[in-house]
Amino acid sequence: MSFTDFIADNGRKVNRENFIHLIQVAQADGNIDSRELALLHRYGRRFSLTDTEIDKLIASEQSHIYSAPYDLEERFAHLYDAVSIMNTDSSISEGEKKLFGKLAVAASFTDDVIPRLLDFILDGLREGVDEHELFEKLRKAKFLRN
Repeated sequence: MSFTDFIADNGRKVNRENFIHLIQVAQADGNIDSRELALLHRYGRRFSLTDTEIDKLIASEQSHIYSAPYDLEERFAHLYDAVSIMNTDSSISEGEKKLFGKLAVAASFTDDVIPRLLDFILDGLREGVDEHELFEKLRKAKFLRN
């Protein structure tokens, strides 16, 4: 299977563009620290990439236009993964917040919801809430109904 094809990960489909955007998230603060690099490698191996392929993608990564999936759960999964990468150093820079905002807008979230969505995902990560459980909480969240 080519990397450019969709890759199945425990029933969830992930594509090359999603992984590239995770790289961009890691680079948003100007560098990729060792924890972000380790997380990128973990995600990349889940997508059947070798460490060499991952390193080449990181080294060659340029800006790409983000194309969000149609399904809300998949859009949330992309944003959840992005926040996971951003939060590896326990602080989110302004550049990372701006990039999250761009990804969230592309994923059809409104400007007034985005700061609350970021906080919602961060709180869930810090509390150790499973991605799927957090998504179910998101679906019930009143702040999405503005």
